Amino acid sequence: MKVTAFCGSPRKDGNTMDLLETVCAVLEKEGIETEIVNLYESDLVGCRACDRCYVNKDNRCVFSKDKLNDYVNKMMESDGIIIGSPVYFANVTTNVKSLIDRGGRVSRANNNLLKYKVGAGVVAVRRAGALPALDAINYFYLANQVIIPGSSYWNLAMGKSRGEVAEDDEGIKTMNDLGRNMAFLLKKVRS
Repeated sequence: MKVTAFCGSPRKDGNTMDLLETVCAVLEKEGIETEIVNLYESDLVGCRACDRCYVNKDNRCVFSKDKLNDYVNKMMESDGIIIGSPVYFANVTTNVKSLIDRGGRVSRANNNLLKYKVGAGVVAVRRAGALPALDAINYFYLANQVIIPGSSYWNLAMGKSRGEVAEDDEGIKTMNDLGRNMAFLLKKVRS
């Protein structure tokens, strides 16, 4: 089994990456392969609602000047997907928004490519706005028939400067619990 995690932070090694690494470490201990993909290298563009993915039905977005199609392939090849984002004005970053808008549209246009995968959102927040960001990720999963595991709290941790999320004991506990719950669910779904 494999889980691909997408880090939507424009900071290569920020708090969002720390949270994803925490969840992935638990998954690895459970025998599940993980890969973290940094979206900061991508500069994804938004969906243009051209509907070519509905016409072509080739599991791809017709706009191929960025890495979206590579990311859709990674999602298709994975059993689980984690999307992590810092909070920007009470929502996800633009790269995460492009990933969920375009990736979700390609999935839905092609007979729900992501159906029955296991997906989780992870949010790093300085102070407020985490729940709308987490909601955006979860709505992507729900609209694509992805199964979402729970945790001991909402999948967020607080911190501003690099490394501060590690000081949020409840946030780190939530990430560890999320990793265990995701591993449990993946094993049940894939058995």
